[in-house]
Amino acid sequence: MTQRRPFIVGIGGTTVTPSSTERALEIALRAAAERGADVQAFGGAFLSRLPLYAQKAERTAEERAFIDAVRRADGVIIASPGYHGSVSGLIKNALDLLEETAADPRVYLTGMPVGVIATAYGWQATGGTIAALRGIVHALRGWPTPLAAAVNSAVSRFADDGVCTDPAVMAQLGLVGQQVVDFLKRPALA
Repeated sequence: MTQRRPFIVGIGGTTVTPSSTERALEIALRAAAERGADVQAFGGAFLSRLPLYAQKAERTAEERAFIDAVRRADGVIIASPGYHGSVSGLIKNALDLLEETAADPRVYLTGMPVGVIATAYGWQATGGTIAALRGIVHALRGWPTPLAAAVNSAVSRFADDGVCTDPAVMAQLGLVGQQVVDFLKRPALA
């Protein structure tokens, strides 16, 4: 019997592409793929085309594609820039769209491992953003991974090929992706 590969959805980026946030997300997703997962990224260019979330609005094709991917996902990785110490509006809008799953058999991110990444031009905003993302993940009934990656863009740069010049940051981002997949391999709790 063939077992299905886990499916991990990545959500992250900014309106400026490529951004350090999107590159950080790509590194984590690559690590998840190397662990045996199929991955799909919703980056800044895609997220910036989503209309502001409004309840009971007719959904666009892009909104439906995003919601469908999250519904099929076994895990999620969220990467947000730290804007004024918290999650960007672009990322928050995408996460608000998950309200569309409120009546599903699996509500929101129930039981899913969720990796969290914050990028900012300084350490203070990364901490606030990670805390905000973890709070959002808990509200959406997900399980944040033990490690969250904080990327200080003032000191850690990304090369044109998407690799971070700081080996410690590369390791952190990889570990976030690995933890999402490894969580799925754990035996179910009774």
